[in-house]
Amino acid sequence: MTLTEQMTRLAKQAKAASRELAKLTMAEKNACLLAMADALENNADALKQANALDMEVGTKLNLSSAMLDRLNLDDKRIAAMAKGLREVAALPDPVGRILDERTRPNGLKLQKISTPIGVVVIIYESRPNVTADAASLCFKSGNATILRGGKEALNSNLLIARTMIEAGRKTSTRFPEHAIQVVPVPNREAIPALLSLTQYVDLCMPRGGEGLIRAVADCSRVPVIKHYKGVCHVFVDADADLKMAEDITMNAKVQRPAVCNAMETLLVDRAVAEKFLPAIGKRLAEKHVELRCDEAALGVLQSAIGNRQSAIKTAHEQDWFTEYNDYILNVRVVDGVKAAIDHINYYGSAHSDSIVTRNEVCASQFLAEVDSAAVYWNASTRFTDGGEFGMGAEIGISTDKIGARGPMGLEELTSYKWIGFGNGQIRT
Repeated sequence: MTLTEQMTRLAKQAKAASRELAKLTMAEKNACLLAMADALENNADALKQANALDMEVGTKLNLSSAMLDRLNLDDKRIAAMAKGLREVAALPDPVGRILDERTRPNGLKLQKISTPIGVVVIIYESRPNVTADAASLCFKSGNATILRGGKEALNSNLLIARTMIEAGRKTSTRFPEHAIQVVPVPNREAIPALLSLTQYVDLCMPRGGEGLIRAVADCSRVPVIKHYKGVCHVFVDADADLKMAEDITMNAKVQRPAVCNAMETLLVDRAVAEKFLPAIGKRLAEKHVELRCDEAALGVLQSAIGNRQSAIKTAHEQDWFTEYNDYILNVRVVDGVKAAIDHINYYGSAHSDSIVTRNEVCASQFLAEVDSAAVYWNASTRFTDGGEFGMGAEIGISTDKIGARGPMGLEELTSYKWIGFGNGQIRT
């Protein structure tokens, strides 16, 4: 069987499964999700064994320590996957909601009803927990999903999906066998082959680095919801609580530097730079964060902490546009909130940006004028996440302006149709 034939078979199976999924009741879907959560926890040892094989592959591929961290599955992350499934089960069913209702002068009654999208392809790198998150959200919203993870996570992804499918089939006789499928081959050519099948595939959502997302968007013939990269900022205003600013900066940068909502550039108001930068510089140095600075920040940091514990370098123009996904941070001194906004809107990726200040006027200006999917006042950018937003597990984050924007959960995985109720009306 050729690669194109393999992808066509997957897509056809998914389309047929999507028709059956649409018939499941909320109770049936929730029971399956709860059984899947239990199965993941009960199968933890096997999942960790499969993941160990993937970690070996990742090491041979020379993945960075941050990327290996994303790949790793331990008891905590397996428990988090199960918790995510239970949270999705507890959420309201997004299908069948009446979004709009009106009666026309001729008596024709119209309802706008939420419906599943159909077949959703998810393409992602490294993080095997995405397999459970994406599959559960698609399942709850009545969509069949085809999952294409990286070759470094193939063993983990296949076993997570198989565990979920087996639990679903044991729980409900109406569970469609092909509701959740993993592309079983690592060939890159599988992606354009799959995304050319517009008669079967309804939507693609890539998750990963900018290179992957651009490659998917360029080759796809089906609609793609995406964000290219996460160049996120924290701006420390002149009126900031500097201890709060330190804590937010550290959380935004070093808690998990390899994720898209981690901060890549720290902007500091000139009025507090000489007080704030030495303190935060020392804390970042303890975490071995490399600092790439403009001239003003470079002078303050070098005189305060030197270059003993942390690499302190001059930032170049391209650095301000860069998503590092690593222990590297740009630092720039700016003259007030307007300069910070201008920097973010020019160099940022419209993902997540934050201001730390006690000045409500400055905060309001920042929130209104920064053109990003998520904008925060006195909070870390790390909150841009479906789980943190109360959506349950997350299907992805969009920086597009048409359709979904920001973290995407169940509601963003539905479309709608109009239903008309008449009693013989004809158009004249």
